[in-house]
Amino acid sequence: MTVMFGSIWCVYMFTVFSLLPLVNASWQGPLLYISNCIQLVALPALMVGNAVIARGTDQRAIEDHTALMEILNDVREELAQVRAFTAGIAQAQKENTERPADLISFANEAVITVNEATASKS
Repeated sequence: MTVMFGSIWCVYMFTVFSLLPLVNASWQGPLLYISNCIQLVALPALMVGNAVIARGTDQRAIEDHTALMEILNDVREELAQVRAFTAGIAQAQKENTERPADLISFANEAVITVNEATASKS
């Protein structure tokens, strides 16, 4: 009934119904009685229909919220992993800038490898 009363065709029908007393004024009494009966039936039906529709909307909102919270938690975990990874890169870069260069050359005659575990002398 909620869908039926919410349609544009119902609006057209009730507009024509309300204009019927203009055709014949003697119909006003019976039409007013019918109109009151329609209101007494339609208003509670619309309220119940809206309550049922609202329950479905509330349930969907709860499900959407749960799904979005799961996605948010996944994004937070991935962000923590990226931060840890980039912190490791930043630390390695800082260590590389603080230690001396790998090769030291003295007047192009002797080359010494500083950071190599098995350094070979040239």
